[in-house]
Amino acid sequence: MTTTTHRTPRRGRAAAAAALVTVLALTATACQNDDPKPGVAASGTASKPSIDLKDIQDALAKVASWTADDWADWASKHGFKPEDVAALKDFWDQGKLNSAKGVKPKEANVAQAKTPTRAEVVFPNAIPAKAQPHPYNPDTAVVGKIFMQIAADSYAECSGTVVADPQHPGKSNLVWTAAHCVHEGKGGDYFKKISFVPAYNKAGAASNGRKGTFEQVAPLGVWAARNIYVMPQWGAEGGEKGGPASQFDFAVIRVVNQNGGSKSLEETVGGAVPIWFGAQPDQITTPSAYGYPADDPFDGQELEHCDSAAKPTPYVYDASRPPMLSIGCTMTGGSSGGGWFTRHDGKLALFSNTSVGNTPTSMLAGPNLGQDAKRMFDAFLQSKQQ
Repeated sequence: MTTTTHRTPRRGRAAAAAALVTVLALTATACQNDDPKPGVAASGTASKPSIDLKDIQDALAKVASWTADDWADWASKHGFKPEDVAALKDFWDQGKLNSAKGVKPKEANVAQAKTPTRAEVVFPNAIPAKAQPHPYNPDTAVVGKIFMQIAADSYAECSGTVVADPQHPGKSNLVWTAAHCVHEGKGGDYFKKISFVPAYNKAGAASNGRKGTFEQVAPLGVWAARNIYVMPQWGAEGGEKGGPASQFDFAVIRVVNQNGGSKSLEETVGGAVPIWFGAQPDQITTPSAYGYPADDPFDGQELEHCDSAAKPTPYVYDASRPPMLSIGCTMTGGSSGGGWFTRHDGKLALFSNTSVGNTPTSMLAGPNLGQDAKRMFDAFLQSKQQ
């Protein structure tokens, strides 16, 4: 990806942000839907003859120059609205956790890949997923399940990772996942009752067909979402299949323990993984994808992983955006949002997350977390909403 060092004057940046807010407002008029479906846009969008696709694209292109203030202004109008923690405290129970359906990685739709084209890409061979042995150690306990309400009596699940917070070393309350695990995409809204269960089924109480108790499958508690950032491109363009928006299919969540307490998520779990922003495919050795696949042949109870001996294969839908990264993996729905890890500077680091896959499942793809992701993350750290 080619980057530019040109800096837009502050007034210009603010104007660009205001223009995007106006454009996004037109595509999100029907977003206030209390009955969203994962990955399915709400029906009906508002538009005006004076606003066309080019206007939206031009506005989105300016996101790269946003300041933290611009991000805060956008989030105040289109950001996640946290729900009352007290009301969430007793919402999730064993029945709801068990009934949650795995959110599928988006269909790769690689035929639309631009450069390299689908014909030019040799995708990696399938790598069978392997279950992580119990009990999970601190390195793998950082991965957990994200649960969300998608209808009055319908629930879904994704995967997420506890990531390090540079502003609060050793005391992070941050979770990284896919944007499509928290927000419907174009014409949609954020899901409801979004909560993170770290180290789900850590000791294996619900393995091999056993019925573990709520306390056993959620040994480190349930952590409610208090703030979420996704890229505006996802909210404006995200859809059912892989496409340009998938190159920005990532999200960061700030959580709080629904039962209170003074310990942070990182202290509770025993660790957090730093994010390696700007990792290039040829720098990533022995990548591993982790998650909780729930669709056949998996049951959603086990933390699974695919370990590759090959470097990720890049491809893009939009050459102006960071490329997707693909590895062989047989994980299914529910693995969406799960972290991709490798060694960096001698430490385990997260460099992507599961976004799209193919059918039959033989590979997964995730976004390259470049400078756009870094700017979003930095702005999130400065956001005032706790």
